[in-house]
Amino acid sequence: MVTQKFFENFSGDQVRFLARSFTVPGNHLGQQSIGLRWPYGPVTIITPFNFPLEIPALQLMGALYMGNKPLLKVDSKVSIVMEQMLRLLHDCGMPLEDVDFLNSDGPVMNHVLVEAEPKMTLFTGSSRVAEKLAGDLKGRIKLEDAGFDWKILGPDVQQVDYVSWVCDQDAYACSGQKCSAQSILFMHENWTKAGVVDKLKTLAKRRKLEDLTVGPVLTVTTKRILDHIESLLKIPGSKIAFGGKPLSNHTIPEIYGAVEPTAVYVPLKEILKAKNFDLVTTEIFGPFQVITEYKTAELHLVLEACEKMHAHLTAAVVSNDVHFLQEVLGNTVNGTTYAGIRARTTGAPQNHWFGPCGDPRGAGIGTPEAIKLVWSAHREIIQDVGPVGSGWKTPPCT
Repeated sequence: MVTQKFFENFSGDQVRFLARSFTVPGNHLGQQSIGLRWPYGPVTIITPFNFPLEIPALQLMGALYMGNKPLLKVDSKVSIVMEQMLRLLHDCGMPLEDVDFLNSDGPVMNHVLVEAEPKMTLFTGSSRVAEKLAGDLKGRIKLEDAGFDWKILGPDVQQVDYVSWVCDQDAYACSGQKCSAQSILFMHENWTKAGVVDKLKTLAKRRKLEDLTVGPVLTVTTKRILDHIESLLKIPGSKIAFGGKPLSNHTIPEIYGAVEPTAVYVPLKEILKAKNFDLVTTEIFGPFQVITEYKTAELHLVLEACEKMHAHLTAAVVSNDVHFLQEVLGNTVNGTTYAGIRARTTGAPQNHWFGPCGDPRGAGIGTPEAIKLVWSAHREIIQDVGPVGSGWKTPPCT
């Protein structure tokens, strides 16, 4: 649905309007400066397994809309989806030579990038690979990498059942395999007194393998997830709030993960200790989150934790207290931040920006602003056609 609506958004002359230019009058007759959105030319797009259609389709079309020649590489586990999408585009009239499509593993694609030297690369995936590519490509890259995404429940408790359901969806839908998934939940003590943890536990228990409301984790093994939980439990005051066990009665291969939706409570002050922070804020790309509690006087500690995180992708501030919202929003930086009692971290539609903030390499997706930022550069042409004044004489040299 998102991909369909994206195509609808850029029907008619909307692609033409993406490249709208502007002019500024010059200093004399015949002079003006013209600001243009200019394509990079040869570009590459690398996208992950978890959104087989939406991410590669939207980024590919954005690259094409701005006049580039893209080479597309999708995670091989799901690349058949975009292969079929390309065939559909060809059937709808896209010239065969407009897009190159490569099936390969990571090292082969890395070699192609280094040898081909594309003018710009869009990478969506892990932070580890993103940083390697940023070096290999000498900075000619836009990134939408990992997100250790936070949610803050403010002091004003309301709509507890609804907020609990959104928290469950944000953390555990798609078995947590979304870069926007809720990774850590900061709960004001008023919410814990209202029983939000028990409600989350009840909601998580509804998820079962039979209907795939919890399912295989493609990039993190069961052992890796359980080892991470054990490491967190060594932090003083930590405990399993719910989950923490492998799924049973299944035939999921060991190379994948299969665990119950899990939440581990870690005390806020322990999270902030240097020896614990990197461990607590390690993204587990599965049905797992960290939860913690804070008092009103400890909001500054929550904001300190948010600032120290390195991947500022999505976030949610669940509150209708305007002054609380101003305090949190004014002291955080996440690129896609939802604010209000209905705030979430996941489920971004095509009609608003989705991408990180606070990093000059940050990419966006979906909107005209995102397309122009990622897939074009600003070029200024200063037109100066005269006339030269009839009385002009060669001036003294300077």
